[in-house]
Amino acid sequence: MEENALSYFNIMDAIQTSNTGAHASPDFSDTWLVVPCYNEGTVIREVLMNARLTFPNIVAVNDGSPDNSAEEIHASGAHLVNHPVNLGQGAAIQTGVEYARQQPGARYFVTFDADGQHQVKDVVRMVERLRTEELDIIVGTRFGRPRAEGDQVPWIKRVVLRTVVMLSPKTRKLGLTDAHNGLRVFNQKVAQELNIRMSGMSHASEFIDQIADRGWRIAEEPVDILYTEYSMSKGQSLLNGVNILADGFLARRLP
Repeated sequence: MEENALSYFNIMDAIQTSNTGAHASPDFSDTWLVVPCYNEGTVIREVLMNARLTFPNIVAVNDGSPDNSAEEIHASGAHLVNHPVNLGQGAAIQTGVEYARQQPGARYFVTFDADGQHQVKDVVRMVERLRTEELDIIVGTRFGRPRAEGDQVPWIKRVVLRTVVMLSPKTRKLGLTDAHNGLRVFNQKVAQELNIRMSGMSHASEFIDQIADRGWRIAEEPVDILYTEYSMSKGQSLLNGVNILADGFLARRLP
């Protein structure tokens, strides 16, 4: 119990420290964060409340979580959409985007993780780029600058992600370095045309396919990912890496 509590406070301290200074941002009332959520009741309220200090419009999709995620999302003040059963992260993102794109004044959209790995300061920078540059979508990259001494990307994650890029002709053609970074900012055009059909981790490969096939103008933005004890316990295993590769192959077989 003490270990879980420690992990919780570590992730909250990291989020709050990393976003210092982000609250002086311009008006982001035209921006919607889409947050897929499955069994994140331990951290989701604080993640959303912290993000809402800068981005008031957030829709969190509770993807059939058996824990208290729905209650925590509601308590945060974010918009809550419930899936009655677990459909997977790709389906949750599609549901959230469809909800957000119908909201009055919505112009920019962000896919944002529920576990505290993504940082508000990076989103601010990416939205501001999208407003001023002739782009449709900006995706985060963990590999867009020289590797620093304090780089937190686990070695197995680094190997898997590099392998995914190597095995994806479209990713290489687009010049992308991080095919499975979940932090993305895109405009209304992308939101209207987006059609994610794979429910699992392969939705990231679908994003790449649709960027290439639909001709969306794309750029990368170097971002910092917070790998806490909590987040790493949920998805950095070798098996998870194999699943990412397998889902990517399956996605490419869809018509």
